[in-house]
Amino acid sequence: MSAFLNGWRYYRLGRDDYKVCMEAAFLNNISALRWANLVFFILAILFSVFPVITEKNFIKSGFYLGTAVVALLFYFIANRENSRYKNRKKISSKFIYILILLYYVNVMFFGLYLAVWAEPEKIAGSFIGIFICVLFLFNISPALYLSLTLATLAVYITAIINVKIPSVWNYDIQNAFFAGFMGLIFGWQIIMSRMTTISNTKKLKDENTIDELTQLKNRRDYMTTFQRFLTNHRQSDNFLCVAIMDIDWFKNYNDHYGHPQGDECLRMIGKALKNLHKDGIYTARIGGEEFALLWHAELSSDAENVGMRVNQIISDLKIPHEKSNAAPYITVSIGIHVAKCDIPHEINDLYNLADKALYAAKNSGRNCTVVSS
Repeated sequence: MSAFLNGWRYYRLGRDDYKVCMEAAFLNNISALRWANLVFFILAILFSVFPVITEKNFIKSGFYLGTAVVALLFYFIANRENSRYKNRKKISSKFIYILILLYYVNVMFFGLYLAVWAEPEKIAGSFIGIFICVLFLFNISPALYLSLTLATLAVYITAIINVKIPSVWNYDIQNAFFAGFMGLIFGWQIIMSRMTTISNTKKLKDENTIDELTQLKNRRDYMTTFQRFLTNHRQSDNFLCVAIMDIDWFKNYNDHYGHPQGDECLRMIGKALKNLHKDGIYTARIGGEEFALLWHAELSSDAENVGMRVNQIISDLKIPHEKSNAAPYITVSIGIHVAKCDIPHEINDLYNLADKALYAAKNSGRNCTVVSS
């Protein structure tokens, strides 16, 4: 359904890039909600002053104050959601879409009051165009954009036909249709432009975080991701598994087969480790023949199973290694440290403990996994 609603973006960018773009668009929507509601709150407050001063009309002023209070409420909610996101707490995208819809309805009632019951035609007609272009602030699917625009036009046309005299409402309908048509065209272009910018930014970031040889993440990305793994599950009962993997007797391999063949060996191992991503296991090359893995587990005993599985995956590659004292083919030693997520930890401490487990695996004959906790 998501792919259908966002069709061109999904297939044009690819699944991974699409997810990154959606996260960036999600943050843009929260930010747009905050500032749009703050501006609308100030606008509604200013409108509420004039009826009191010029007409002594407290009912009209009360209407404007009511819309201002609603806008202020939405501002505080969006502000809270932004703070929650910064604290790495999960936020529902549906909730943000609902807030956008409610904000839109609040602005629409404000515009209807101007267009039909309160102000001169020129102000009302101009407001229709401004109102439809409000959607430019947000990154929403074309289908939702079209639905909201058509709904706005339908409500305005119905209200104008039933309330205004026939000699006047024709101009307003034409103006509404023109604004809606232009809004769809420019809104579509703006969304495309934003998605392209987000995608290009991601690609530039990937160039700085991808290990060129193995196509795994590099040490820089590993440290950033390590911190994210620590913070995302700090209130969870799960375990954080920190693993360091080293290719056994790799110096001997390079000396015997040559560095070009050593690079090819690293590529094959990188490709094998990349397949672990679908199981939620993060992998990176952190230097030379050393790799790092991160994942969350419900049980501490699961860590050793993952380590043994990785040992088997590398062994199954059957990369010949005549100069290894562990096996006639490439093998790896793995050290894993398991830590409770709900206990504060330092990255360096966890890394050093995993490194000690790695040395224990090497001292145990290599081609094995050692787990500490």
